[in-house]
Amino acid sequence: MLAASVLLYDNPVSGNCYKVRLLLAYLGIPYERRELSVEDRSNREDVLGGLSPALRVPTIVLDDGRSLGESGAILWYFGEGTRFVPEDPFERAQVLQWMFFEQYDHEPAIAVVRFWVTHGRADEFADRLPERMEAGYKALQAMERHLERRLYLVGDRLSLADIALYAYTHVAEEGGFDLEPYAAIRSWLGRVAAEPAHVPI
Repeated sequence: MLAASVLLYDNPVSGNCYKVRLLLAYLGIPYERRELSVEDRSNREDVLGGLSPALRVPTIVLDDGRSLGESGAILWYFGEGTRFVPEDPFERAQVLQWMFFEQYDHEPAIAVVRFWVTHGRADEFADRLPERMEAGYKALQAMERHLERRLYLVGDRLSLADIALYAYTHVAEEGGFDLEPYAAIRSWLGRVAAEPAHVPI
Protein backbone atom coordinates (compact mmCIF):
# COMPACT_ATOMS: atom_id res chain seq x y z
CA MET A 1 0.00 0.00 0.00
CA LEU A 2 1.18 3.51 -0.77
CA ALA A 3 1.83 5.89 2.09
CA ALA A 4 -0.97 8.29 2.96
CA SER A 5 1.37 11.27 3.16
CA VAL A 6 4.54 12.14 1.29
CA LEU A 7 7.31 14.67 1.76
CA LEU A 8 8.75 15.83 -1.55
CA TYR A 9 12.09 17.60 -1.74
CA ASP A 10 11.42 19.69 -4.77
CA ASN A 11 12.38 22.58 -7.02
CA PRO A 12 9.62 24.49 -8.83
CA VAL A 13 11.41 24.86 -12.18
CA SER A 14 12.94 21.38 -12.36
CA GLY A 15 11.30 19.14 -14.92
CA ASN A 16 12.41 16.07 -13.00
CA CYS A 17 10.55 17.34 -9.94
CA TYR A 18 7.57 18.35 -12.06
CA LYS A 19 7.17 14.78 -13.31
CA VAL A 20 6.58 13.66 -9.74
CA ARG A 21 4.22 16.54 -8.92
CA LEU A 22 2.26 15.82 -12.10
CA LEU A 23 1.81 12.13 -11.33
CA LEU A 24 0.84 12.85 -7.72
CA ALA A 25 -1.74 15.34 -9.01
CA TYR A 26 -3.19 12.80 -11.46
CA LEU A 27 -3.41 10.24 -8.66
CA GLY A 28 -4.80 12.67 -6.10
CA ILE A 29 -2.03 11.92 -3.59
CA PRO A 30 -1.43 14.71 -1.04
CA TYR A 31 2.13 15.72 -0.28
CA GLU A 32 4.24 18.33 1.45
CA ARG A 33 6.85 20.23 -0.53
CA ARG A 34 10.24 21.42 0.66
CA GLU A 35 12.10 23.48 -1.89
CA LEU A 36 15.81 23.10 -2.60
CA SER A 37 17.87 25.22 -4.98
CA VAL A 38 19.19 23.66 -8.17
CA GLU A 39 22.08 26.16 -8.21
CA ASP A 40 23.25 26.37 -4.59
CA ARG A 41 23.79 22.79 -3.50
CA SER A 42 25.87 23.58 -0.42
CA ASN A 43 23.24 22.17 1.95
CA ARG A 44 22.45 18.99 0.02
CA GLU A 45 24.48 16.70 2.28
CA ASP A 46 22.81 18.12 5.38
CA VAL A 47 19.30 17.85 3.93
CA LEU A 48 19.40 14.79 1.69
CA GLY A 49 22.27 12.78 3.18
CA GLY A 50 20.98 9.28 3.82
CA LEU A 51 17.83 9.95 1.77
CA SER A 52 19.10 10.05 -1.82
CA PRO A 53 22.31 8.44 -3.15
CA ALA A 54 23.13 11.33 -5.48
CA LEU A 55 21.68 14.07 -3.22
CA ARG A 56 19.39 15.16 -6.04
CA VAL A 57 15.86 16.46 -6.23
CA PRO A 58 13.30 15.06 -6.46
CA THR A 59 13.59 12.92 -3.36
CA ILE A 60 10.58 11.63 -1.46
CA VAL A 61 10.18 10.54 2.13
CA LEU A 62 7.18 8.39 3.00
CA ASP A 63 5.36 8.67 6.32
CA ASP A 64 7.10 5.50 7.53
CA GLY A 65 10.49 7.17 7.02
CA ARG A 66 11.56 5.29 3.88
CA SER A 67 13.05 7.51 1.18
CA LEU A 68 13.52 7.28 -2.56
CA GLY A 69 15.48 9.39 -5.02
CA GLU A 70 15.59 9.66 -8.83
CA SER A 71 12.51 10.80 -10.72
CA GLY A 72 12.07 7.60 -12.71
CA ALA A 73 12.14 5.41 -9.62
CA ILE A 74 9.65 7.67 -7.86
CA LEU A 75 7.33 7.62 -10.86
CA TRP A 76 7.47 3.83 -10.96
CA TYR A 77 6.78 3.51 -7.24
CA PHE A 78 3.63 5.62 -7.36
CA GLY A 79 2.60 4.47 -10.85
CA GLU A 80 2.76 0.72 -10.17
CA GLY A 81 -0.76 -0.70 -10.04
CA THR A 82 -2.36 2.38 -11.61
CA ARG A 83 -3.58 3.17 -15.12
CA PHE A 84 -0.21 4.73 -15.86
CA VAL A 85 1.65 1.39 -15.95
CA PRO A 86 0.30 -1.14 -18.46
CA GLU A 87 -0.47 -4.69 -17.36
CA ASP A 88 0.99 -6.22 -20.53
CA PRO A 89 4.67 -7.14 -19.90
CA PHE A 90 5.84 -5.90 -23.30
CA GLU A 91 4.07 -2.56 -22.92
CA ARG A 92 5.53 -2.20 -19.43
CA ALA A 93 8.97 -2.68 -20.94
CA GLN A 94 8.13 -0.08 -23.59
CA VAL A 95 7.28 2.41 -20.85
CA LEU A 96 10.70 1.79 -19.32
CA GLN A 97 12.29 2.09 -22.76
CA TRP A 98 10.92 5.62 -23.14
CA MET A 99 11.79 6.55 -19.55
CA PHE A 100 15.39 5.44 -20.16
CA PHE A 101 15.40 7.35 -23.45
CA GLU A 102 14.26 10.45 -21.57
CA GLN A 103 17.10 10.22 -19.06
CA TYR A 104 19.87 9.20 -21.48
CA ASP A 105 19.03 11.15 -24.66
CA HIS A 106 16.33 13.75 -24.06
CA GLU A 107 17.00 15.24 -20.62
CA PRO A 108 20.80 15.59 -20.97
CA ALA A 109 20.23 17.79 -24.03
CA ILE A 110 16.93 19.64 -23.69
CA ALA A 111 16.93 20.08 -19.92
CA VAL A 112 20.59 21.06 -19.82
CA VAL A 113 20.24 23.70 -22.55
CA ARG A 114 17.10 25.08 -20.87
CA PHE A 115 19.01 25.37 -17.60
CA TRP A 116 21.91 27.19 -19.25
CA VAL A 117 19.59 29.63 -21.05
CA THR A 118 17.15 30.34 -18.22
CA HIS A 119 19.93 30.75 -15.66
CA GLY A 120 21.99 33.10 -17.83
CA ARG A 121 24.81 30.64 -18.43
CA ALA A 122 24.53 30.11 -22.19
CA ASP A 123 27.65 32.18 -22.88
CA GLU A 124 29.62 30.18 -20.32
CA PHE A 125 28.80 26.98 -22.20
CA ALA A 126 28.82 28.43 -25.73
CA ASP A 127 31.33 25.84 -26.93
CA ARG A 128 29.03 22.97 -25.89
CA LEU A 129 25.73 24.56 -26.91
CA PRO A 130 25.67 23.49 -30.60
CA GLU A 131 26.29 19.84 -29.75
CA ARG A 132 23.63 19.85 -27.03
CA MET A 133 21.13 21.56 -29.36
CA GLU A 134 21.82 18.95 -32.04
CA ALA A 135 21.30 16.15 -29.52
CA GLY A 136 18.05 17.75 -28.36
CA TYR A 137 16.65 17.99 -31.88
CA LYS A 138 17.67 14.38 -32.50
CA ALA A 139 15.64 13.34 -29.44
CA LEU A 140 12.66 15.43 -30.58
CA GLN A 141 12.81 13.87 -34.04
CA ALA A 142 12.74 10.37 -32.53
CA MET A 143 9.62 11.31 -30.57
CA GLU A 144 8.02 12.94 -33.60
CA ARG A 145 8.49 9.85 -35.78
CA HIS A 146 6.95 7.68 -33.08
CA LEU A 147 4.01 9.98 -32.33
CA GLU A 148 3.12 10.45 -36.00
CA ARG A 149 1.53 6.99 -35.83
CA ARG A 150 -0.07 7.04 -32.37
CA LEU A 151 -1.69 9.24 -29.75
CA TYR A 152 0.56 8.27 -26.85
CA LEU A 153 4.05 6.86 -26.52
CA VAL A 154 2.88 3.41 -25.36
CA GLY A 155 -0.46 1.79 -26.04
CA ASP A 156 -3.59 3.86 -26.46
CA ARG A 157 -3.53 5.95 -23.29
CA LEU A 158 -1.36 8.07 -21.06
CA SER A 159 1.43 6.25 -19.24
CA LEU A 160 4.49 7.06 -17.19
CA ALA A 161 6.36 7.34 -20.47
CA ASP A 162 4.27 10.35 -21.46
CA ILE A 163 4.57 11.96 -18.04
CA ALA A 164 8.35 11.53 -18.06
CA LEU A 165 8.81 13.03 -21.51
CA TYR A 166 6.15 15.74 -21.21
CA ALA A 167 8.03 17.47 -18.38
CA TYR A 168 10.96 18.85 -20.35
CA THR A 169 9.42 18.70 -23.83
CA HIS A 170 6.65 21.18 -23.02
CA VAL A 171 9.22 23.76 -21.86
CA ALA A 172 11.82 22.99 -24.54
CA GLU A 173 11.22 26.38 -26.19
CA GLU A 174 12.56 28.03 -23.01
CA GLY A 175 15.92 26.63 -24.07
CA GLY A 176 15.57 27.86 -27.65
CA PHE A 177 14.24 24.65 -29.22
CA ASP A 178 11.68 25.32 -31.93
CA LEU A 179 8.71 22.95 -31.64
CA GLU A 180 6.83 24.40 -34.60
CA PRO A 181 8.05 21.72 -37.07
CA TYR A 182 6.94 18.93 -34.73
CA ALA A 183 3.19 18.72 -35.31
CA ALA A 184 2.80 15.29 -33.73
CA ILE A 185 4.65 16.37 -30.59
CA ARG A 186 2.57 19.54 -30.30
CA SER A 187 -0.66 17.55 -30.61
CA TRP A 188 0.58 15.09 -28.00
CA LEU A 189 1.49 17.93 -25.63
CA GLY A 190 -2.06 19.20 -25.95
CA ARG A 191 -3.50 15.79 -25.12
CA VAL A 192 -1.37 15.47 -22.01
CA ALA A 193 -2.24 19.00 -20.86
CA ALA A 194 -5.95 18.22 -21.29
CA GLU A 195 -5.84 15.34 -18.79
CA PRO A 196 -8.10 15.76 -15.76
CA ALA A 197 -6.22 17.06 -12.70
CA HIS A 198 -3.34 18.32 -14.87
CA VAL A 199 -1.16 20.92 -13.16
CA PRO A 200 1.31 23.38 -14.75
CA ILE A 201 4.98 23.30 -13.93
